Amino acid sequence: MTELGWASVRVRHPSPTSKPSCSSPGYGSSVNDLERRARSAVGRHPDVRAVRLAGSRQRGTPTELSDWDFKVETSDFERVADDLPSLVAPLTPLAQQWDRLPETACYMLLLRGPTKVDFLFDRPQEPNPPWSANGETLQAIDEHFWDWVLWLTSKESAGKDELVQDELAKMSTFLLVPLGVPDVPTSIPAAVRNYRGAREQAERRWGVAVPRDIESEVAVVVV
Repeated sequence: MTELGWASVRVRHPSPTSKPSCSSPGYGSSVNDLERRARSAVGRHPDVRAVRLAGSRQRGTPTELSDWDFKVETSDFERVADDLPSLVAPLTPLAQQWDRLPETACYMLLLRGPTKVDFLFDRPQEPNPPWSANGETLQAIDEHFWDWVLWLTSKESAGKDELVQDELAKMSTFLLVPLGVPDVPTSIPAAVRNYRGAREQAERRWGVAVPRDIESEVAVVVV
């Protein structure tokens, strides 16, 4: 059985001096190319029946930062879920993990750009409790935070202010309070400030260091 928990999958990143391929998602490739690459990456699995574009990009109403949603139909979800990290490797994600919060399974990728990609499965799941913050989970928490912040920024740019406030309250409960931040942030920049301070304290407390590559990619469009 595949465990759809908090675990994230870290990948090797290019050297800071290396130049990304111009055909890589997030580096000037066309939106159609990203759709093709994402569908091809997951669709090549023998137990995937279909990969279909969904959400605002399918409806033709995206903002510049809108995520890419793909509905995935499978004949054997467990096998596909186990193979997802290798399947999405051609997309060179900075981070990837199962979303803890929805009632159906969602595998989240964060690509350079920054670009958020979600693979949505018709597979019920019990939403996870708030994060348990410790030295072993801090990196996965960091990846979840920046993925969430990028998604919130796209919703804010679409004028969905009420949704953003609701999600900031949810972020407080599930991610910030476990890190010792008691107050609900009133804006995305406030959430970022509060999180950064709490993360630094957590790093000192647990003697760990979270890489800043994901933050550097996302912060330029949200702060």
